Amino acid sequence: MNSSVDLDGPVVAPVSGGAPQQLVVLLHGYGADGNDLIELAPHWARLLPDAAFISPHAPFPCEASPYGRQWFGFEGRDNAAIYAGVQEAAGILDRFLDIALAHFAVPAERMALVGFSQGTMMALHVAPRRDKAVGGIVGYSGRLIGPEQLAAEIRSRPPVLLIHGDADPVVPFASMAAAAATLTALKVPVTTERRPGLPHAIDPDGLAKGGAFLARVLSGQAAAAKG
Repeated sequence: MNSSVDLDGPVVAPVSGGAPQQLVVLLHGYGADGNDLIELAPHWARLLPDAAFISPHAPFPCEASPYGRQWFGFEGRDNAAIYAGVQEAAGILDRFLDIALAHFAVPAERMALVGFSQGTMMALHVAPRRDKAVGGIVGYSGRLIGPEQLAAEIRSRPPVLLIHGDADPVVPFASMAAAAATLTALKVPVTTERRPGLPHAIDPDGLAKGGAFLARVLSGQAAAAKG
């Protein structure tokens, strides 16, 4: 796995003007780049005035777009090939998270991962396999890749919020319940939010729920599950 690749992307400093006390890592979807999700930062800055936000560009050019990026490819691939791509990107993202924690000088429990679509898939793959639990995961419109592998590889159990539109034509709405069932069976604290009529997108209500969750978990009011 090519875990030596270094990611970069836009950063928004804490609106408090001080040193970061928390870190929110925003993981974009297939065909986008880090400039997409960094736009969430202003919506959550009031709730998290001491948080820095960083939105890395995925490591690979998108196969379906001349301008976007991808964490992994899936077109024309079987499940084994898709999972291998996830693992390759996971090594790169895991290294990036270590570098970001050191750079911003915040502990793991004060870092949260927020994903959309393929970014959610990466967050749900990487975070539970890290030795030190992150503060939490917010996953919009995603799914859990390779759920059968997670039981043998899980190392931490950060709280998770999954939000998904029930009219999503890209990632089926049923993916949320499937991911929640696997995570709950592994004693990961999971909350799910159904967004009626929402396609493959983030709506204002989902944005508000995600921000409230981040404010709670990054303030120490929620703890990762033990065991």
